Amino acid sequence: MSQQTILLIILIDILGVASIVVWHLQGRDRPNERLVTQIVFFALMTAALVFARVMPFRFAAPHLDGTGSFEVAAKILWWTHLAWATIGFVRIYIVHDGKPREARLIQDLLVAIVYLGVLLSMMAFVFGVPIGTLVATSGVLAIILGLALQNTLGDVFSGIALTLGRPYVIGDWILLSDGTEGRVVASNWRSTYLLTTGHNQVVLPNSVLAKQSVTNVSQPDETHAVMIPLRVVPSATPDAIAAVLREAVENCNSIVQDPPPAVCLIAIDNVALSVDLIFRVTSPAQRSVARNEVIDMVYRHCRAHGLEFAMPTGTQVVASSQKPRGASSRSRDVLDNVSIFAALSSDERDALAELAATREIPAGETIVAEASIAETLKIAVGGILMLSQGDEDLLRLAPGDCLGVRGFFLGRPEAHQARALTRATVLEIDKTAIAELISRRPGLLDDLVAWIRSKNAAAAVHGGALVLSGISDTEMAIEIKTSLGMPA
Repeated sequence: MSQQTILLIILIDILGVASIVVWHLQGRDRPNERLVTQIVFFALMTAALVFARVMPFRFAAPHLDGTGSFEVAAKILWWTHLAWATIGFVRIYIVHDGKPREARLIQDLLVAIVYLGVLLSMMAFVFGVPIGTLVATSGVLAIILGLALQNTLGDVFSGIALTLGRPYVIGDWILLSDGTEGRVVASNWRSTYLLTTGHNQVVLPNSVLAKQSVTNVSQPDETHAVMIPLRVVPSATPDAIAAVLREAVENCNSIVQDPPPAVCLIAIDNVALSVDLIFRVTSPAQRSVARNEVIDMVYRHCRAHGLEFAMPTGTQVVASSQKPRGASSRSRDVLDNVSIFAALSSDERDALAELAATREIPAGETIVAEASIAETLKIAVGGILMLSQGDEDLLRLAPGDCLGVRGFFLGRPEAHQARALTRATVLEIDKTAIAELISRRPGLLDDLVAWIRSKNAAAAVHGGALVLSGISDTEMAIEIKTSLGMPA
C-alpha cells in the first residue's frame, strides 16, 4: 500500500470522526444544518476513498495490524455515514411533508431497514461474513422469536396498518364499537393513547384497536348530532308541542344553529307524545354542556306554556281533571323560573303574577334599547330573544330571564340591548310592586344585589361589558332603593 493511499485512508478516518463531533455540536434543533454537514463530510469521504482506490462495497481481506486497521475503520465510518445521510433525508422528507407525528411508525420502519441493510453490508464487505449462511441461521431464530412475540408483533403490524390506512390522526376524537371514546394524543409501534372526557388516559394495543370499528368524530369536522328523547303529556296538538320544543332548543347558546335543530315526533297515545330532540354541537367536549342547557331550556319553555312531562312507561296514571290555565297561571309558572323570586312564598308569587302585565312582541322589535332606562322589569315568557351589544350578539334568553335590569333597578343606562328574533311574549312588572315586596321582605334587597351581580357576570362571560365592577354592595342597595322610589 503506497504512502499516498495510507494518508488518504487516515484522512477518511479523520473526516469521519470530525463529522460526528460537528454533528453533535450543532444540536437537535438544527436538523437541516445537520443533514448538510452529513452530506458534505460523506461526499469528502467518498472522494477520498475513490482516490485511495478502496472499494467499500467489495471485500478484500485486510491485515488488522498496521495500516490495515485504518482501512477497516475507514470502511466502517463510510458505511455508518451512508446510513446517517440516508436517514437524514428520510426525516427531512417527512417533516417537509407536514405530518411528522402521523408518519412516526413509517419513519421508524425505514430507519430500521436502513440500519439493518448497512449492518449486513459491513459484515459482508468489511469483515467477509457469509450473509447467506447467516440469513439461513437467523431465519430459524426469527421463527422462534416470532412465536414468542406473537402478540407484540401483532400490535406492531396492526400499528403499521393503522398508520398506512390513516383512519384517524393525532388530535382526532374517535369512538370505538365497545363504547370507548376519546381524543388521540399519541401513537407508537405497540399502542394508541386516548384522552377521555374524564381526563383519563386509555392505552389501547394496536391489535385490539384494529379489530374494532372506529367512528372518527373529528371527520369531516367535530360537529356532530346529539339526541335527547322526551315524553310529553299530549294536552295540546302535536304540532303545537313540537313548536314549543323547537323554540326551546333554538333558544340555546351552546348548540350549532346551522343546520337548525330538529324535533321529531315518534309516537303518541293517550298518555304521552314521544319526541326526539336532535341538535348538533361544536365538539364532543360540548355535549354535556349543551345537553344540560337543552334540558333546562325545555323545562322552562314547557313550564311557561303549560306543558307537562309524561310519566315513565309502565307507570300507572290516575286521570284527573285539570283546571283551565289563564294568563295569570302562565305568568305564575314563569315567575317560578326567576331565581330572585325563589325566596317568595307561593301567595306572594301569586299576587305578583296578578300584577304582571303580558305583552306580545313582534319579530324584529327591540324590547330594551342600548343606553335606555327601563321603567318596568321585563321577564321573558316565550319566543327567542337575543341579548346583544352594538352589532355583536351575546346570548339567547330563556323564559324567566329578566330584561332592563340595569335601568329598572339602578336607574343607569342599559349596556346591552334585547330584541325579539321571533314573535315573543314578555311579562312587565312596575316598580311599585317590587318596592312593596322589598318593604315586606327586607332580605330581598340583599338577594337583588347578589342576583344583579351574577347576571352582570354572566353577560361578561359571553362577551358583554362588565359594567358593575366599581360599585360596592351597599352603594348598589342604595341605588336600588332610590330607583324604586324607596327611602334610602
